[in-house]
Amino acid sequence: MNYYLVDYENVKTQGLNGVNKLPKEDVVCIFYSENADNLTFGLHRRLNESKANIIFQKVEVGHKNALDFQLSSYLGYIIHENFDTPYDYYIVTKDKGYESLANYWKKRKVNVSLVVDVAKQSEQSAKNALEKQVAELIMDKSEAGNICNIIQQYKTKQGINNALMKKYPSKDNKKSSEIYTAIKPLLAEKKGK
Repeated sequence: MNYYLVDYENVKTQGLNGVNKLPKEDVVCIFYSENADNLTFGLHRRLNESKANIIFQKVEVGHKNALDFQLSSYLGYIIHENFDTPYDYYIVTKDKGYESLANYWKKRKVNVSLVVDVAKQSEQSAKNALEKQVAELIMDKSEAGNICNIIQQYKTKQGINNALMKKYPSKDNKKSSEIYTAIKPLLAEKKGK
């Protein structure tokens, strides 16, 4: 049995990849705020398909790391409440600040791990998977790592497009335009058009 605490401000819809494949014994608690409170139709569909127990926790904002503190407090609470239940706990985030929290609980024999999505991918395996997808879409396979880094670095489609134009400059922007067109299916969850 798994208990997922999702830092939705940090991972957005990508953090819920695999949610529709979870069994009914699993629990997914999505921490969101006014800074991140939108769902895509695709995510809505996957949440409805999931057999897992889905819980939404709207958190108060106004202070730095407000969501992080509330998620951490909730983790301690549910560990206490479920002490005799054999849960593995997963914090779904890319925020390295949670590593000290995971280590704290591991020293107390409670399995708490950091993953980037509920499919339990580590950040490196997620990057490897994205790089493989990019390599399948572009002509010059040797550039897949650079393009993957750009996709992960920027939150908007415009930011990615601008970074590609800077990385692959030309008078007519032909190469960057070809790359952007090829990888566009991978950018569905990014903001913008």
